[in-house]
Amino acid sequence: MASLNKVFLIGNLTRPPELRYTPSGTAVADVRLAVNRNYTTQGGEKREETCFLTVVVWGKQAEACGEYLDKGSPILVEGRLQTREWEGKDGQKRTVIEVVAERVQFLGRGKTAAAPATVPAAEPAFSEESKPGGDDDVPF
Repeated sequence: MASLNKVFLIGNLTRPPELRYTPSGTAVADVRLAVNRNYTTQGGEKREETCFLTVVVWGKQAEACGEYLDKGSPILVEGRLQTREWEGKDGQKRTVIEVVAERVQFLGRGKTAAAPATVPAAEPAFSEESKPGGDDDVPF
């Protein structure tokens, strides 16, 4: 059976990007994104709900995000969902679903007026533990 894992999001940063580098020197940025949804209840009341997501950006895109984006910056993200698991300091198993960006497009003015509109995607360097698997990894 065919499958698809593709996400398109438009939202605003809730804080400046957190840029860091892997031991091999690859840039990675965590971007916290707020995405709003407006809707009307059956009673006619207008409401808005906000979804907060973590977007992981790799390579030159991560560096551009760190350089040009700030809290409140509007962006469009094209990417995929990824589940990550780890064990916390208290021994509890933790799970998070993140968006891994394949493309980030800046929609507004960032820190400087010369911000690029898009930066080409770079393939992330995966460790053996985080390397995407094949059909054997599907839980159903």
